[in-house]
Amino acid sequence: MAYIDTCLTKENIVNKVSSENITEGIKIIADPVYQPYHSSEKEKRFLFSYEITIINESAVGVTLRSRMWKVINSDGEEKIIRGEGVVGEMPFIAPGESYKYTSFSILDTPFGTMEGFYILEREDGDLIQAEISRFYLTAPIPHE
Repeated sequence: MAYIDTCLTKENIVNKVSSENITEGIKIIADPVYQPYHSSEKEKRFLFSYEITIINESAVGVTLRSRMWKVINSDGEEKIIRGEGVVGEMPFIAPGESYKYTSFSILDTPFGTMEGFYILEREDGDLIQAEISRFYLTAPIPHE
C-alpha cells in the first residue's frame, strides 16, 4: 500500500490538515498552508508554509533548544531535518505564555506529511521531548 493510501483513511480526515498535541504541559499546534504562487506542478515543486504555536501550560519556563522533523512525500520518501532552535532563535517561553513562528517545507509531490519533536529545557535543567503530531501538506491539484 502506498504511503498516501495509509494516510488517507477514515481516521485521518483529509480536510483537517493541522495538528495539536500536549506533552508535559507544552501544547504544540501546527497549521500548514499550501503556497501556490511559490509552487510549480510542472517542476514538481510544492511549497507549504506552516505556522507553529507553542503554548507553555506548565508551571515552569522552558527554552526551546532543538528540533527534529520527519518530512514524508506521497511516494513514502522520508527526510529527517535536525537543528538548533527554530528560525534562528532559542526562545524562552514562560508559564502561560506562547511563542509563534512560521517556516516552510518544499516537496516534490503534491501531498506529504510532517511530524517531529522539540527538545525544550526546563528552568530546573530537565529536558522535555515535546511531540509535534503529524500534519498534512496537501496541494489542490486539478484532475484531468
